[in-house]
Amino acid sequence: MRKFALTAGVLLALGASAGAADYKRPVYKAPPAPPPPVLTWNGFYFGANAGYSFGRAANRVFDGTVSAVDVGQDVNGWLGGVQAGYNLQFDRMVAGFEADFQFTGERASRIVDGGATRTTVPGGDFNIVSALAATNNYNMPWFSTFRGRLGVVADPSFLLYATGGLAVGEVKYATQNFVTAQLFGPGATGTIPAGAPVTVAGTPYEQRQTRLGWTAGAGAEFKISANWSAKVEYLFLDLGRATYFSGIAGTQSELKFADHIARIGVNYAFQ
Repeated sequence: MRKFALTAGVLLALGASAGAADYKRPVYKAPPAPPPPVLTWNGFYFGANAGYSFGRAANRVFDGTVSAVDVGQDVNGWLGGVQAGYNLQFDRMVAGFEADFQFTGERASRIVDGGATRTTVPGGDFNIVSALAATNNYNMPWFSTFRGRLGVVADPSFLLYATGGLAVGEVKYATQNFVTAQLFGPGATGTIPAGAPVTVAGTPYEQRQTRLGWTAGAGAEFKISANWSAKVEYLFLDLGRATYFSGIAGTQSELKFADHIARIGVNYAFQ
């Protein structure tokens, strides 16, 4: 009996060892990584931008007989705004439309020398020298563009494009004239001051006009992710010529305004 029990125990032990040897611990594998998103330029997008502009207000003043050519001024300043648009991608070509609205800090002022005249005082003992000057101020508070875009996909995440279309902007022109007079002597041609100069300020004038023009430029845009992209862009903007009152009866100012714009921005695409 003892021999039988011993034999049975040995057999059970051997069976347990064999079962343990045959058992394999299960191997757990991580799920396969999802495929990378397919980058496309199709769809609606919106975004924001900021930059700097280098403008020029070219001003010609007419008095009916004489014109002073280009008494304008560089009008530079910061800008910032928003844009929205839509793209359609055809293989490696992208066509679309974009509109933007910009606030700007473009402003400048210039003092214009109007020349001096010498007048003899009745009696001939003195003369008066009168000098005319004007302070002109130029400002573009805002503008907006409505442009087509046509580009080529250099690689799935990089777009090069040209753009152009309609521009709308407000151009403000303000002016004030000053007359400075001083008495000199002796006689009609004397140059010795006979009194302190006196300056009389004219009425300040200000006029705002919303003007239509055109714009054209180019840019590059880079996909950061399927939805986000960053861009850099250059635009030339021309708001043409317009007539403003120059502050002196019978005179007009013809003001041409053009702008060079460099800006960067980000877009979010709905995909």
